[in-house]
Amino acid sequence: MRDYVVIVGNDINNIVAGKSWGDLLNKLTSHLSISVDFPHDKPFPLAYEEIYFKGLDTSDSFDERVVKKFVATHVSDIESSTIHERLMTLGCENILTTNYDLSLESVQSSNTKSLKNNGYIKESLYSLFRYHEVGHKKVWHIHGSANAYQSITLGYEHYSGYLQHMRSYVVTGTKDTYKRRSFPPLTKRFKDDEVEHLSWVDMFFTKDVHILGLSLDFNETDLWWLLTFRQKSKHTKRLLIFNQVYYYIPKAYVDSSKSKLDLLKSVGVQIVEIDDSRLDKLGYYNCVIDRISEKYT
Repeated sequence: MRDYVVIVGNDINNIVAGKSWGDLLNKLTSHLSISVDFPHDKPFPLAYEEIYFKGLDTSDSFDERVVKKFVATHVSDIESSTIHERLMTLGCENILTTNYDLSLESVQSSNTKSLKNNGYIKESLYSLFRYHEVGHKKVWHIHGSANAYQSITLGYEHYSGYLQHMRSYVVTGTKDTYKRRSFPPLTKRFKDDEVEHLSWVDMFFTKDVHILGLSLDFNETDLWWLLTFRQKSKHTKRLLIFNQVYYYIPKAYVDSSKSKLDLLKSVGVQIVEIDDSRLDKLGYYNCVIDRISEKYT
């Protein structure tokens, strides 16, 4: 039986009203006294850079840290729900999340502010190795964590730098990037059966991956690159990959998500449609968690 991981996106936080990403953006622009439109055709990483540059226009002393601290403070108010609780009781050891908040950790820790980055490499800006250990779970904040606000990945520049580090870790090796250790390419370590799972990236090649609550739009360049590289390596037999990647989606959104789902299928992701016609959001996620849990019992 293969081990598995889950990747959790922001939609699980939408079960609690008033905590959506749109709410955060409205509060942020109001806080900065600027106006920014967020139409669907404007990629958010670039919209974030617009926020930053408009902030500079309002004050020469404007600092990007103001934005990231605001985001960190806002998401720190997000409370855990029964879905967070159920995720933390799944049989897997590792939970990956693109969320910055610590609501998953708060299920098992009453003092999340004291949580330390347990990553093998102590990163300040990127999050290839960043995780918190609570109970018997490792929670990997792959886009940064609220308790390390500079790690919060928002803008085009940050995403691009992150992808550069990720590609080095997987394809070319890290050389002198980290003081503690230089990593040979993951591709070599995989072939030599020397994958240590020190980074969340490793798990995309060794464990079943279940993606839920994540829109996985085309702004997520790091994840799309990883899925693409994985599938190319599998297709060319550069790497003998046997794990599976699953993407869960409500049936009501399948038609409107055709472009994304077609691309996911092309990179080897199995689409799992959940009939949500009689389910609210809470019921939908309970159904998804049931499906995952049943698969490994």
